[in-house]
Order: sequence, then C-alpha cells, then structure tokens
Amino acid sequence: MLDTDTKRRIDTARDILVGKVPDPKSQVEQITIALIYKFMDDMDAEAEEFGGRRKFFAGDYARYGWAKLMRSGLGGHETLNLYAEAIGKMPENPGIPALFRDIFKNAYLPYRDPETLRAFLKIIDEFEYDHSERLGDAFEYLLSVLGSQGDAGQFRTPRHIIDFVVAILGPKKTETVLDPACGTAGFLISSFKHILKANVDADGNSTLTPDESGRLAANFKGYDISPDMVRLSLVNLYLHGFTDPHIFEYDTLTSQDRWNEYADVILANPPFMSPKGGIKPHNRFGVQSKRSEVLFVDYIAEHLTPNGRAGIIVPEGIIFQSQTAYRQLRRMLVEDYLVAVVSLPAGVFNPYSGVKTSILILDKALAKQSHSVAFFKIENDGFGLGSQRRPIQKDDLPQAQAEITEFLRRLRARESVEELQPTLGMVVPKARIAENEDYNLSGERYRASAASNHTFPLVSLGDTSLFRVESGGTPKSDIEEYWGGGIPWATLVDLPSSDFITQITSTQRTISDRGLRESSAKLLPTNSVIVSTRATIGRIAINRVPMATNQGFKSVVIEDEQRAVAEYVALALTKLVPTMQSWATGGTFAELSKSKFCELEIPLPPLEVQKEIVAEIDGYRKVIDGARAILDNYRPRIPIQPEWPTVEIGEVCTLLNGRAFKPSDWEKAESGGLPIVRIQNLNNPTAEFNYFTGEVSPRHIVEPGELLFSWSGSRGTSFGAHVWPGPRAVLNQHIFKVEFPPDRANRTFLLHALNGAVAEVEENLHGGVGLVHITKGNLERIKIPLPVLPEQNAVAAEMEAEHALVAANRKLVARFEKKIHATLAHIWGGAPITLANQEA
Repeated sequence: MLDTDTKRRIDTARDILVGKVPDPKSQVEQITIALIYKFMDDMDAEAEEFGGRRKFFAGDYARYGWAKLMRSGLGGHETLNLYAEAIGKMPENPGIPALFRDIFKNAYLPYRDPETLRAFLKIIDEFEYDHSERLGDAFEYLLSVLGSQGDAGQFRTPRHIIDFVVAILGPKKTETVLDPACGTAGFLISSFKHILKANVDADGNSTLTPDESGRLAANFKGYDISPDMVRLSLVNLYLHGFTDPHIFEYDTLTSQDRWNEYADVILANPPFMSPKGGIKPHNRFGVQSKRSEVLFVDYIAEHLTPNGRAGIIVPEGIIFQSQTAYRQLRRMLVEDYLVAVVSLPAGVFNPYSGVKTSILILDKALAKQSHSVAFFKIENDGFGLGSQRRPIQKDDLPQAQAEITEFLRRLRARESVEELQPTLGMVVPKARIAENEDYNLSGERYRASAASNHTFPLVSLGDTSLFRVESGGTPKSDIEEYWGGGIPWATLVDLPSSDFITQITSTQRTISDRGLRESSAKLLPTNSVIVSTRATIGRIAINRVPMATNQGFKSVVIEDEQRAVAEYVALALTKLVPTMQSWATGGTFAELSKSKFCELEIPLPPLEVQKEIVAEIDGYRKVIDGARAILDNYRPRIPIQPEWPTVEIGEVCTLLNGRAFKPSDWEKAESGGLPIVRIQNLNNPTAEFNYFTGEVSPRHIVEPGELLFSWSGSRGTSFGAHVWPGPRAVLNQHIFKVEFPPDRANRTFLLHALNGAVAEVEENLHGGVGLVHITKGNLERIKIPLPVLPEQNAVAAEMEAEHALVAANRKLVARFEKKIHATLAHIWGGAPITLANQEA
C-alpha cells in the first residue's frame, strides 16, 4: 500500500512543477528522470558501502553525482546547468546498463528556473531506492495522473479494471505474458503481482524457486509505439523488481519484425483511435481493415499459443458495427477464440472519456470445444460514473468474476454450461449468435429471448422481514469473569475445513453471561446459519444450541420460519463462497463487511421444496461421509507373520539413483524429449513436467509400472515408494529406481513393505531442518519382511482387491459431490428441479 509520506512527496513534486510544466505527462517524465538519477547514485553509494566501486557516476561522469549536485555551495544556475547537462549526456554513459540509457534517451529539462529546480530536487532527495513494493506502488500512484487521451486515442486503464481482467485470465508462473499496446505496463505489473500472490505458502512466503523467479521476469513483454510510454513502462517494471524488463518501441500494426512471436496470455487496452486515412497495415493480418481496434483484436487472437487466452478492452464498434471487417472479425472470434463478453458501463474512463467499452475474453482451446458464449453486464464497478469517479458501495465486478470463473471451470471440466444462468448475464449458443450472420456481440440482443435468471425469486440476506444478520464479538481477554461460563462461544477452530456444513453442538471455549452482556457478542438462537467472514472466509455452520461467536463471523438468524429453513439457507450460501471471498477487503486479514454480507442474495423456493432439497442433499452427504470415512481410515498394511524371514533392502533390491539435472538442461515444452520425473510428479500427478532432449543412460530411464523410492525431501512427508503411473520418462536425482528379481519378490508386496519401513527411514535421515535425506547405504541396511513368493502373491492379491474398493469409494465421493453440485445449480440456474429423477 502507498504510505502517506511517499504520496506527500509525489504530490509536492508535482505541485512544484505545475507552474513550469503544466502537462501531466511531462510532470511524470520529469519526476521519473529525477528518481532514476537519484536511485543510480543510491546504488553507487550502496556498492561503496559493501567494498565495491561506483559504476553509474564514475570517470568523466563522477562530477554529475547526486551529492555534487546537491552540495550547499553550488549556485542555483550552476545546479541547473549541471543537472541539464547530466540528463542530456546520460544516454552516452558507458557505466549504466542499456535499460537506463533507454530511460534517459531524449531526456531534457523543459524550464530554466533555478529555484523551481532546487525545490524539486530537494523533494526528490527524500526518496531512497530500496527496490521495495512501496516504491513500485509510489510509481503506480504517480502514473495515475496519466489519464488524459494521447495522440493515438490511449486512455489509462483504471487499476481495478486491469486487476479484474487479470484475475479472470489467471496467468501462471510458466506462461509468457504480452501487452502489445502496453502504455505504462499496468497489465504486466498486475499479472506479475497475481503470479507472486498465487505462489505463496500458508505463512505468506514465496514458493517460487530462484530459477523460477529468474525465468518469471523474462516471461513478460510489452510493445508501445510511443517512446515516452516505453520509458515509463521500463521504469515501472524496474521499480517492481524487473532488472531487465522487455519493453520495445514497436508499431504492432505496421511492423512485421515480431510477427512470429506468440504468447500464452495477452492482455491489452489498445488505442481506440485510427489516424486520418486509417492504419496502413502489412498484409499478414487475417482480417483486412484500416481500423486500429479491428487490427489489434485480430493481432491478439492470431498471436495466442495453442492453449493461449486473452483479455481485451474494446470500444463498442467491435461489438455491433456492420461493416465487413467488423463482421468478419466477430465471426472469427466466435468460431475460434471467444468464450465471454463483459459489457462495462459508459463512464469507466471518466473524466477523460465517456466511451462505452466491453471486455472480450478469449481462450483458444476452450472456444473450440464450446458451443456457447457467455455474456455479462456490469452496471456498477465500485465507483460513481460521473466525472469524479468517487467510490460507491455497489460493485458488480466480484460477482462477475466469480460467475465467469465458474463458467470457464465448467468448460475446462467439459461440464454442461447451457443450463448455467449467471445473475449478471446469460449463456448463449453460438448458433444463436450466428443466425443472421452479423455475429452481434451485444448481450442485450439475446436477453429478450433468454429464460428468466432464476426459477425462484431472489432474496437478500438484508431482508429484515426474513433474516436478521448479527456480527460476533469477543469479551476482553484480561477479565477472568468473562470466560469459562455456560455460553458456547465459537471460533474458527469449531468449524473444521473438512466439514461441508458444520453442525455445532459444543465449542472449545465458553463465555459467561457477564462476558456476553459487556461485549459486542450476541446470543444466537438455535438453527442460525453461521459464516466465517474474516481471514478464512466461507466456512459455514448451523448451531444446534444457543451460542455466540467471535467477530470473525456473520450469523443469519431466521426470523420467519414459515418461509425459510436454516439447512436450506446454509446450502444456498455454499454457492456464494467465491463471491464472499472476492468481496472481502483488507490486507493481512481480509474481511467481508456486514453491509456487503447483507447484499448477498439467494433463491428462495417454497418451504416444502426447500425441505426436499435439504433431504436430498443430506442423503448424498451421508453417502459421501461414509465413503470418506473409508478413505480417511484405510491404511494399507501387510499383515506380517512372525515366522516370515526378514532381509535387508539391499539384499533383494538394486537402488539406482536418478540423474542430476541443471535448470539449463530443462525444456518446458515436450519438443520430442522425455518428461523428467521429479518428487513433485510423484506426490502430485497433475504437476507439470519439465522435459529433457539429450542423451539418456538406460539406468536413468523409468518405464510405466516401475517401482520408485523418493529419498530426499521434507521431514515426515516426502519419503516412500511409488509405482510410476506415467509415461516413459527420465528419472531426476533424489529418487531411486528400485530393481528386484521377479522370482524373489512381488512388486505390490515390495511396494507396501518399503512403505512400511518409512518409520525406520525417518530415524536415519540426514540434513537440516528443511530438506533431509537418507543415504543409499542406510536405506539398503533397513530390514523388511520377505516370505516366499507364493505368500507374497496372496498378500498382494488381497491388497490389490482392497485398493480397488478404496478407489471405488473415491469415485463414489466424486460422483455424489457432482450430484450435490447439480442440485444446487438447479436452484440457482433456472432449470427445473427434478428431485427424484437425477441419474443414480
């Protein structure tokens, strides 16, 4: 978050310049140049402090150092001349990297007032380069003044719109990200932050390896036709941790130099305006046009990788203009690329333009398998649509994000989307869009023929005729009389994450009557619906005894039991958990406010239908709970007989270690190579592979069905034997390939015998607190039971039969969870509820 002092400094710097440099873009450029100048000197000083040498201000450039510029004896005109000379000569400085030379390219001082410069440099002197998130946020704030339209029709995209598009696309750490009209690199910065946030552990620490972090920055690329925008993008990325940002001064629409470069994720708000006479593009575009918005959308679609996706902000002309190029573009999009259209309200770009825009969501792989396109309409984006754009309570973006995410999830899972009826939109068959061959992308055209959003009316949790919403509270911890009384008091520990809907009959902590009276805690009647709304958001419970909660909960008390039952309300709220999470605000402990919680709406069938739905889902839950009990308690164990002989592992097994790979050996794409089996591939079947295309020794090849043993990892979690289920592959180090004579050992028996020895493996571990390992010699000396082969075969057959039953229970859980999802989807989606005739 932007701190107050930094914001004050930026505002002060602009105030000083405004009399001499009235143009906001020029103000930003002057502040940018001065900051980089100061930061180069800071880095030189840091190098000296650690015993190194200055490199930015060395040799002939030493006289331009910041300390010399700011020395007290220097006169005003001398300061002005020295500074103007310095920034003009900096692109020729051999001691600075190409990035900084690009930043100083064509830089100059646009005024000649010594007092203005002195005051300005004094403020800049208060900034310190620490490469922190705070500094990046400061520059983002500085760039926020660049809202006015540029020569090519650019508008600064509001940050919350950028973040909305990025959240829907969800760029991954291994994917390339491109903005072909990058402006100040807002989409690239947001994507980078999204990836960093997605790769943290439970304590908030990054899980990215140094190699992944190094490759991550190289995955981002931007183009812009304006050298000023390129300069600002370079600085913005640099201050967000990119030491070598890839931003190029490039005309995306007329140059062919980068035509053969593709990206996994493309995000853009391209310029809306075409110059007089139109664009004169080259002939490699699929759609022939002179309009910039048509060409940009065409370019983005054609430059996606096979699994690529894109988010593009477009003007209304793309949506419904009837000229041939527009229709040809829309047809191409609908047939091969488009999965969703999000209509934004006119005024998103106020006060600079009231232009009406939409967001096109492209997904090259999903579009080809889908027969539908989803349309969403945003009425409110969290800000008033007047010229001031003041924050307001109404914000459709979180709900839209949750609904688009669900639509895309269904497409990826190859589930039906036709019955999905989003509250903010609709799903329209492609055949309907293509009916009159104009491929109109205005959702309003199809809304009249669409079914009603819901079979049942929606009611909000704030409807006081039906519900009363209460917040929790915590008595003062240092007053002993408040605690240990007879009133149950729920905290998050009373709502286990493994529960679907917790039934609370007791709590770990209790409070007294006095504690209740003298705090903000409320006594809730039985059968209230309790929802966690702070930090961990979306756990749901029903209290079966009168009780209170801490402040991390909102509780729905049913005021009219002839219209609603708690069990149904709790079920309906499970569908709104993504919305609750997206609506939550705050830093370390995000929280859903009471006012926002009361805005949540659920469909409300007649009471008897609610009870039928509850009974049906309760039956499904009983099946799931029974199957889960088997899965949770099943531990495959060999029934060891006392007369069985034991042997050292090394007597019966040959342990062959995998090959040590350097990151430079890896390929991310298959490229004809073999996948590399790493420990994460053993523990997580969906983990991505790296590939190796070089020469491989036969001892490092693993075939499907071979026995492996991971011998390095985290204490208590990573060690054990596995049967390799994947394709022919090459084995990484930290994993043994286990070879054994088939006339002496059964593979299944040996698998479980090795895993039975893991307790003894733990006693022989070496290493530190983090990664530990067992040596080959120590593993070979551990003893395992090994009866004669017929007895092994009999035990293995019994264990394989048990495994088949366990697998069947796993499938049963998945099947009945789908039934629950289908029933809830019927409640929300407008399709008729058929309680008795769902597939068994």
